Formats: sequence, structure tokens, C-alpha cells
Amino acid sequence: MKLILKQDVEKLGSAGEIVTVKDGFGRNFLVPQGLAVFATPGAIRAAEEETRQKSRKAEATIAQAEELASQLQNVTLTVTAKAGEDGKLFGTVTNQNLADMLTEKGFDIDRRKINLDSDVKHLGEFSATIDLHHDIKGHIKFWVVKEE
Repeated sequence: MKLILKQDVEKLGSAGEIVTVKDGFGRNFLVPQGLAVFATPGAIRAAEEETRQKSRKAEATIAQAEELASQLQNVTLTVTAKAGEDGKLFGTVTNQNLADMLTEKGFDIDRRKINLDSDVKHLGEFSATIDLHHDIKGHIKFWVVKEE
């Protein structure tokens, strides 16, 4: 029996795939649970069209992420913070601080996607990595200066 999976099924396939299973497994489990539909010619065409649309959307998302990564390479931020005489900060610079500064510059980036390369507890130059897509990352440099 041929079925089109509507959801990912462990050890069987992922959503949108056409799989061949035994009749009892398909009729008694996959179809009643809403995990699959029968592979009629119309359903196969619809599944193929949906797969094409998903791939187009994924390509557009990747292109946007690459463009944003190239724009972020030119961005430099200056964070002002209270610090002691030895250059040690009273507190720390967080990814939320960087997200707020990027928002001011016109970039809408979620703070959870910003990863600081090291803890920022003193004055100096630092870098951060921004997860834009699965394998596309942006990098920014920022300076921490003493607040007057």
C-alpha cells in the first residue's frame, strides 16, 4: 500500500514522502492517527507541489540570511558600561544589550540567536556570532568602553 506521510514518522520517513507499507499498518495505524493519507494521483500531485513550494521558500530564506550576514560584517557597536579603575566592569555585557543596539541600527535580531564568544566582564574589543540559519552565521565586533 502506498501512502503519503503528513508528518515525520520514526523509522519510516519524513513529511511529504511517498512510502510503501503493509496494508494493516497503513489502514489501522497511519491513516487513523492522521500521520498519512492514501497516495491517490491527485494527492501525489499535491504533495509534489507542496514540496516544490517548501524548497522555494527555503531558498529565499537562505538568500535573506546570507544577505543579512554580509550586512552584519560591516557593523561595529560601541557599548558603554560602568567600570572600575582596573577596567573591570560592574556587571557584564549580555546578548540582550547587543540585540537592543542592533535594533537601534535597524536590524531585527532575536537575542537568543546572539552568542558571545566569551564572557564580557572587562573593557576591550570583543566579537559575537549570530545564528541566522542552520549553517549561516553572522559575525559582529563590538567595543566595550568606560562610561563617563
